Formats: sequence, C-alpha cells, structure tokens
Amino acid sequence: MIKLITWNIQWGLGCDGRVDLQRIKNVALEMADFDILCLQEVANNFPGLRGSRATDEAKQLAALFPGYEAIFGAAVEILVDRKIHQFGNMIIAKMPISQVSRHLLPWPADPENKSMRRLALEVVVDTDKGPIRIITTHLESFSKKQRLAQAERLRELHAEAYAKALRETLIDDSLTPFRTAPRALSTIMTGDFNVRPNDPAHEVLSAPFADSTPSLVDAWKIKHGADPHDPTFGIYCCDRTRFPDAPLCFDYIYVTEDIGKRIVNIEVNKNTDASDHQPMLFTLE
Repeated sequence: MIKLITWNIQWGLGCDGRVDLQRIKNVALEMADFDILCLQEVANNFPGLRGSRATDEAKQLAALFPGYEAIFGAAVEILVDRKIHQFGNMIIAKMPISQVSRHLLPWPADPENKSMRRLALEVVVDTDKGPIRIITTHLESFSKKQRLAQAERLRELHAEAYAKALRETLIDDSLTPFRTAPRALSTIMTGDFNVRPNDPAHEVLSAPFADSTPSLVDAWKIKHGADPHDPTFGIYCCDRTRFPDAPLCFDYIYVTEDIGKRIVNIEVNKNTDASDHQPMLFTLE
C-alpha cells in the first residue's frame, strides 16, 4: 500500500487562531502512517501572516519528521532588509526520492486582482511497482486569468515529462550535474487548485491529449463516480463575505489511468480544524 496525504495547512494556522505545526504532524499521523505528505502554504519568515512568529517552517517541519525526506519549494521568495521570506509547497516522503523539480507557474499581469507567484513542486519517488511522479501545487485564488494559465502549464509539464519518460533512454549515472534517472510514466498531482466545480481549469487539467500522453483524471470520480466531492475548505472557518457558498471543494488529486486502477480509497478528514482546509487521504494498492 501507498498512503498519501495532501493538505493546505495555512502555515499551521488553526481555526483557534494558533499556529501549531506539531498539531499538523499529529493530525497527519492520526490519519495514517503515511508514505507521502504533500503540503501547501508553508511559510518561512513572514511576520505579517496571522498568528505567525516569523519562523522557518520548512526547517521546523523537516525536524518534526526525522527519517523522512523533506523537500521545500518556494513560490514566493522576497528579500526585505537582506532577510529572505518564502512561501510555498512541501513534500515529506518516507520512500526514496530520486529527482526533484521546482516549476514556477505562469503569472500573467492582472492588475484588477491581487495575487502571488505559484509553484508546482515535483518529486519522483521509487516504489516497489516502479517510479511515480508526485506533484503538489497551489493555484491562484483571486485571478481566474492566472489560474487558467497555471492549469495550462501543468498540462504542458505533464506532457513534457511523459515524453521524456517514454523516449529518453540515455542514462548518465555519474555524480555530476549531467546525472539522470528514468522519468516516471505514472503521475499523481495533488494540491489546492482553488477551483469550483464549474471552473474551466478543471476541463483544462483533465482534457485528453492529441497524442499518446495519458490524461490526468480526477481520482475522486474514479473512486466515487458521480457522487459530489466532499468539501475540503470552509467547514470550520473562512471569510464568509468572500466565500458565501462555503463549504467548498478546492483540493483535488489527479492521476494517470494506471494509478487510477490501483486506488483503494480517497477520503477527506472532516473532523480537524487545524487549518481552514481539510486534509485528504489517498490510498493505493
């Protein structure tokens, strides 16, 4: 079995107004003895965030999971008074990681909406059934224009990775920057996509390709058919003036067909208020 949890942790800010990364760890481990933990909204040195003590959360989270590989990717990276401030995604994995890629996503001008830079963090993990690409991302919330451009780019990145996995046979095992390893044909893409059911980004992400590239399929639909997605946002706390229709599902897992055939379960933890989002557990045979 492979157990994966994806969660927008809102920098550890719970509905009680406290930032508590130990609580994030406890909730994740109560859900499952997970193999992979995909996190969004990890903040390093941002005192302006509610409840923040301006700490290096990526370092703290890595320390909370000794024996795991912890990879952080900064979507936002700014310097103020020579101090670096970062905000992004993180993957914490029990199984070996052979490759890491950090893909900055498009950020087209949209002066009518505030926004921030977005990132797709990708690792290749080695499993007993072969390598799997694991991607965690967080798309733009305010700008539909930017969110759609980011969805298009994720689709392009998927096609590019599949083509390299399918066709590249030259492997360099030297310990130099030219070292390569086989790319994975199988893909799991997780995260907070900030899309409602009728958002066109859904269609972009799951649209079929003209060539042999496998489509990315909503794992919830594979397992639960026409049943609506359980809400993953706004069950316990959110800005009701901005989200009057909450609770909503903003968090998804997209997979290639071969992964879809191995799904045992996908479920949302509706009991925790450790963030404004709910964690989701995804289990493969």
